[in-house]
Amino acid sequence: MKKLGILSALVLGSLSFGAVAQAPAYPSRPIRLLVGFAPGGAADYVARAMSDALGKAMGQPIVIENRAGAGSSIAAEVAAKSVPDGYTVLIASPSSISVNPALNTKLHYTARDLMPITKLTSSPLVIAANPATGINSIQDLIVRAKKAPGALNYATSGNGSAPHLGAALFIQLTGVQMTHIPFRGGSLAIQSVIAGDTQLTFGTPPSVLPMMQAGRLRGLAVSTRERTALVPGVPGMAEAGLPEYGIEFWYGLFVPAGTPPAIIKKIFEATATAMQQPSVKAALAREGTEVALSPSPEQFAAFLNEDAKFWVKLVKNAGVKLE
Repeated sequence: MKKLGILSALVLGSLSFGAVAQAPAYPSRPIRLLVGFAPGGAADYVARAMSDALGKAMGQPIVIENRAGAGSSIAAEVAAKSVPDGYTVLIASPSSISVNPALNTKLHYTARDLMPITKLTSSPLVIAANPATGINSIQDLIVRAKKAPGALNYATSGNGSAPHLGAALFIQLTGVQMTHIPFRGGSLAIQSVIAGDTQLTFGTPPSVLPMMQAGRLRGLAVSTRERTALVPGVPGMAEAGLPEYGIEFWYGLFVPAGTPPAIIKKIFEATATAMQQPSVKAALAREGTEVALSPSPEQFAAFLNEDAKFWVKLVKNAGVKLE
């Protein structure tokens, strides 16, 4: 009996070891990439521009899932509550990572529920108007808004989004009154401006540039102080007569808290490989966006700590309502 017990233990031990040894290496199945906005906006465009290259670097397909709404907080909450196994990744901006969790008590996640991987891109916003408004410059916009407080409607990709906060800073600095009309994504906001339902937008380059090039929107300025080659032919804020204004926005990758360090390292390295591909850089540049990778997940986390202070202060000072 004693020999039988020892033999059984050896057999069970060998089976257990075999199960561990045969566990599939990460990743062994497709990876879900959550996007917090509707198709056609900047976040969606960045995700689609990089997804093929990232899939090749990871060795598994990247499946993009759009979960629009609540200034991208819906997607962030889904990511935060997902199993931390590397098969759910979130592409997000300051709105869902820094602003909404800090200021919206109704959310069911916090910034601590998401772990940073790397910053992906950096872009200016573009202030653009329907040509039929006759608004051809930032100074035209300020004059018109002051002449009829609240009469101008501006469209953005949602409450608490980077475009919404860009507009809030503009209103704070100029003292004008305009009415915010939020949508569930940048492309929907742009469509409303083109249709004349709203008069202008603080939009992301991928949403705005094609319509500017088609003559259906007029670019007034980019949100950076100086001109940028990312949006040719459009002045920076200093040139437009508002030198105290300056803002950029970014997108980055995040995973649920508790994701193993080895998986985070794998995603970081694969993302760096994908984003350095000339085809990815060229696709993003065509839409007014540039690659801006973090040196490491730790340095991206340090950047987020400082970046959050700017956005949260802006929201509080401007009295932005996120509900």
